[in-house]
Amino acid sequence: MTRKAATLASLRVALRRFAAARDWEQFHTPKNLAAALSVEAAELLEHFQWLTSEQSARLGARRKRAVENEIADVLLYLMRLADVLEIDLLAAAQRKMRGNARKYPVRRARGNARKYSELK
Repeated sequence: MTRKAATLASLRVALRRFAAARDWEQFHTPKNLAAALSVEAAELLEHFQWLTSEQSARLGARRKRAVENEIADVLLYLMRLADVLEIDLLAAAQRKMRGNARKYPVRRARGNARKYSELK
């Protein structure tokens, strides 16, 4: 899978093949994958722990590479979980964005970080 040719569909297939070749499907239950996803998200957060907002926006090359690896882990587990549950990740994200657009109309949400229930 080359970078240029990579799509969500090709990544899903590659992950499925990767797991199958190692006989890991038996471990890839939704519960286990959700737990692994949570762990990887926490590992991502660990790289930002104790940094100021400014520091987090300008990571050094070494830390940025580590963050990149954790982001990849999060994506891979998320993709695998979606595949096991037969969820079209892109379609789900598009539906969620449409819902967010209704919850956060530009005229009320622009420039503030309040939750939709506080925008009224």
